[in-house]
Amino acid sequence: MNKREFKDSVYTELSKVAKAMANPHRLEIIDLLAQGPFSVEQIATYTGMSIANASQHLQTLKRTKLVKITREGNFINYALAGENVFSAWSGLRELGLRYNAEVEKVIHDFRKGYKSNMNAVDADELARMIKNDDIILLDVRPEIEYNRGHIHSAMSIPIEKLETNLKKLPKRKMIVAYCRGPFCVYADEAVALLQKKGFNAVRMDKGFPEWLYKGYPVESSQA
Repeated sequence: MNKREFKDSVYTELSKVAKAMANPHRLEIIDLLAQGPFSVEQIATYTGMSIANASQHLQTLKRTKLVKITREGNFINYALAGENVFSAWSGLRELGLRYNAEVEKVIHDFRKGYKSNMNAVDADELARMIKNDDIILLDVRPEIEYNRGHIHSAMSIPIEKLETNLKKLPKRKMIVAYCRGPFCVYADEAVALLQKKGFNAVRMDKGFPEWLYKGYPVESSQA
């Protein structure tokens, strides 16, 4: 193999990985799987796809070794192949946010619809706030995801149960809500509701996976 053949072969194989990620549905699946393993049925539900369509996208990701199959009893789940898959997605996401102004515009226009103050805190600031006991940290993801892993000291109130559980939250402290990541709207919905009810609330700018991969402390509620 000469130098030209070597380079052509390497770049061809790498382009297969890029091609596998070059689909909005597959990017959303990768973003979701950063929370942990999910079945194809759960992935279809959370992404709004049919089971057949979700399965096709998962097979594409599996062929390029970006996801793997895990088994829990008789159940088959899909998971990211490793932390570097999330790192690649995170890097691509930040690249898009920095150089594609339309992404930022879409996010801004969407959050403007809540008519609320959507200020956010990053992971480093959140870590300081937790250490100083300055806040109530609220995980508004589905309970199964909270039980699998969550930011230490966070309390779980899934977004669909938040309005009926407001009495559990004190108004004397700031509330920081977080969910799956910067494009997860659960935290936006939580902040809008809390501010409407008179709470001082902000969202975490990203989500649980970013906190986890930064090496900050996490907890699990699973037996």
